[in-house]
Amino acid sequence: MDYLVQMKGMTMKFSGVVALEKVDFDLRPGEVHVLLGENGAGKSTLVKMLSGINHPSEGEITIGDKKFSYLTPNMSKENNIAIIYQELSVIDELSIAENLYVGKLPTKRILGIPQVDYEVMYRKARELMDKMNIHRSPGTLVQDLSISEKQMVEIAKALAADARIIIMDEPTSSLSVEETENLFKIIQQLKAEGIGIVYISHKLKEIKQIGDRVTVLKDGRYMGTVDVKDIEVDDLVPMMVGRKVQERFLRTTPMEENPEVLFSVRNLTRRDGTAKDISFDVYKGEILGLAGLIGAGRSETMEGIFGVRPISSGEVYLKGKKLHITDPYSALKQGIAFVTENRRETGFFQNFEIWREISVTTNLKKSKLGGFTGLTNEKQEREQARVYSEKLHTKCSSIDQMTVNLSGGNQQKVIVSKWLAVNSDVFIFDEPTKGIDVGAKSEIYQIMREMVDAGKAVIMVTSDMAELLGTCDRIIVFSNGRVTETFMNADATEEKILYAAVAAY
Repeated sequence: MDYLVQMKGMTMKFSGVVALEKVDFDLRPGEVHVLLGENGAGKSTLVKMLSGINHPSEGEITIGDKKFSYLTPNMSKENNIAIIYQELSVIDELSIAENLYVGKLPTKRILGIPQVDYEVMYRKARELMDKMNIHRSPGTLVQDLSISEKQMVEIAKALAADARIIIMDEPTSSLSVEETENLFKIIQQLKAEGIGIVYISHKLKEIKQIGDRVTVLKDGRYMGTVDVKDIEVDDLVPMMVGRKVQERFLRTTPMEENPEVLFSVRNLTRRDGTAKDISFDVYKGEILGLAGLIGAGRSETMEGIFGVRPISSGEVYLKGKKLHITDPYSALKQGIAFVTENRRETGFFQNFEIWREISVTTNLKKSKLGGFTGLTNEKQEREQARVYSEKLHTKCSSIDQMTVNLSGGNQQKVIVSKWLAVNSDVFIFDEPTKGIDVGAKSEIYQIMREMVDAGKAVIMVTSDMAELLGTCDRIIVFSNGRVTETFMNADATEEKILYAAVAAY
């Protein structure tokens, strides 16, 4: 049987720590081979060997009839391999066409002077954009695109480089249901052209929809490869985590008839119009879910509440007291915590170790004069970091490891840890399990339930229907910057939520 790539006995050691041990993996033309495992299982380590970022300690890579002990990024490109990371690598300040051909811009000579041939570049870009269903001008700046459109540009960029092997890392983590379906159609087209796709995802339902084979890794070891048609998705979970995982974390006792309102938002409107006249209450001991399509106003409303973006009108109350929030620091000081959606850009400090990252919010809350003064205690900070790292099962060499060097899911655990440590009254979680494996999701849901059982309130923005229905006590639906519907969990269904999500469009 022909293979686009075969990897045999791949082993990776970092400072004596074995991150990957004798793992085999292969990819056939025209297939989607799903790579599955918990955060820290070795998925990213393995695909970075293909992209040339990691050089294996042992093992052999065969591409066609060529054998390699390692690849460099240039060798990877020369062998038609492209990787689309979860944190997209498009350049916002460049146009779509320039992003597609950055580093290889077509040129022409005018009076002997080489210049960019925009006519050729735009024509080639248009052909690729039509294939990806990107209905924009090639000259559109990428900063003006939605997340899903940027995702399509990344795929088009891979095709512009004549990639025959495309690695997709959590490609649907920020996409709506409709956008995900569009991506799957594109993937089917790529398969029909003989392109092989390595697909990393923690959304188990996607495996049956899009996958042909699935390989499971656990703790850096190969657990097996199976045909998707021969296995039920639920059977994969024990292979990944070694145990059954609880999926529903709903309250075990009914909500009081007249519950205490802990947090209120009244007539909040953002200055840029992305959130319009938003009002809702959050009850003490409740997980409130915010549903809607990408760009519906959920995250935008949370940013307005937390002082990340300016509002033109509206009021926020905690325990009946009106809050005066001018920026995130004032929101933190007044009892609100916020886990942002974009962990790479706004979630953590790139130059902080794990222990510093987890302690930073606690120190800020204790500090005076806008955070300029305040004593710190390294011993206490390290102990706090150790406790939360163990509680969330963060996989790291030690709490002295840099947060930026962790896997995406473990970075998210550190971010969640630092906000849990600050002990606020209201916790806003924006896509908290994005890029997190099924076992870690279960742990975070359990922590949320423990928080609200202790009298806190949790607001969770999520595009994951299973997460909404399996975790939230009530669900508020946003559409086009407004609240369109509110459901108690017992009354909510996927169909009702989707109808409400498109109501204002």
